[in-house]
Amino acid sequence: MSLTGTPLIVLLSAVALSALIAAIWFAPRASGPAARIGLLAACQVCLLLALLTMGNAYFAFYGSWSDLFGVSAGAGDTGDPALRSTGGALARNQDGRPLVPVQDSFVQQHQLPVGEGRLEAVTIHGQRSGITARAYVYLPPQYFHDHTTRFPVDLALTGYPGNAENLITRLRLPQTAALEIRAGRIKPMIFVMMRPMLTPPRDTECTDVPAGPLAETFFAQDLPAAISTAYRTAPGPGAWSALGDSTGGYCALKLAMRHSDRFGAAISLSGYYNALKDFTTGDLYGGSRTYRNENDLVWRLRHLPAPPVDVLVTTSKVGEKDYRQTLQFVALVHAPMRVASITLPTGGHHFSVWNRELTPALLWLSAHSGR
Repeated sequence: MSLTGTPLIVLLSAVALSALIAAIWFAPRASGPAARIGLLAACQVCLLLALLTMGNAYFAFYGSWSDLFGVSAGAGDTGDPALRSTGGALARNQDGRPLVPVQDSFVQQHQLPVGEGRLEAVTIHGQRSGITARAYVYLPPQYFHDHTTRFPVDLALTGYPGNAENLITRLRLPQTAALEIRAGRIKPMIFVMMRPMLTPPRDTECTDVPAGPLAETFFAQDLPAAISTAYRTAPGPGAWSALGDSTGGYCALKLAMRHSDRFGAAISLSGYYNALKDFTTGDLYGGSRTYRNENDLVWRLRHLPAPPVDVLVTTSKVGEKDYRQTLQFVALVHAPMRVASITLPTGGHHFSVWNRELTPALLWLSAHSGR
């Protein structure tokens, strides 16, 4: 039974309703306060499970049971949106290709109308990181009209522990890009859509973890190399950009600031500027304060030369925890780095806000990517 499917939601809702009816029926007949408390607790647990399942189905935090429990899928499993590999042998498929197209029912269900481009699902085998992961690729309609043109690429990352599907169903990134491309307001570009959680359930914050997953290597080296072997991507520094929301926003900024030879621009939608340590991350830096500082974007601006990249950050005066830190980040940016910002009077940390910011963000991206 699918973790995000309707049958599970219906089942848990029925269980919660049955538990409530049973509690109402048996409470007057219970032998004492402990029994009544037990009945109430059982109702609360059943109701909480039903609500959590509904919320997960809506936001797609965990797309499968293997995501939820951190069970790795094999490299040949095309049903899991993120496939974990811990060694180079598994990261290379049988014929050694770094990118393999896969059949995906989600892509079939959400394919764009004719003339607006095409969605594809691919599996990336990281040759350096040893990580294998799923990605969705949007190709603009112009990609199929002229077979000599090469296109800039944007890496789009959702938040943690969300799924890449959110970028299509909730943020509506390819649909919005197709609309703006058709109207001539942005230039055609390729979007590679992923989630930052490459080795579920661990939140690596796009970091090369000592003695752990090499997530930064995957995004900065393996992914561009694999995409460039399969698609007509524009050459040269700055041909790639990054975009993300929440954790994806932090990753986008970090990739651009730490790898300006690859990423020339980045957009952070309600992203933050340093990764906090919690039970989802564990120790990301091997106990090294120096390495931790290197991954703190505010610290980098204060103590290291600014990279030659363009960045756009968004926040809200009311409803976002990162508002003051965003102001601090913007104030610290100096040449050759350039920064633009979008600040809403009120908002929050959710897709309805990011939907409002996406169109102006894409207009900015079109003017600053692939230069």
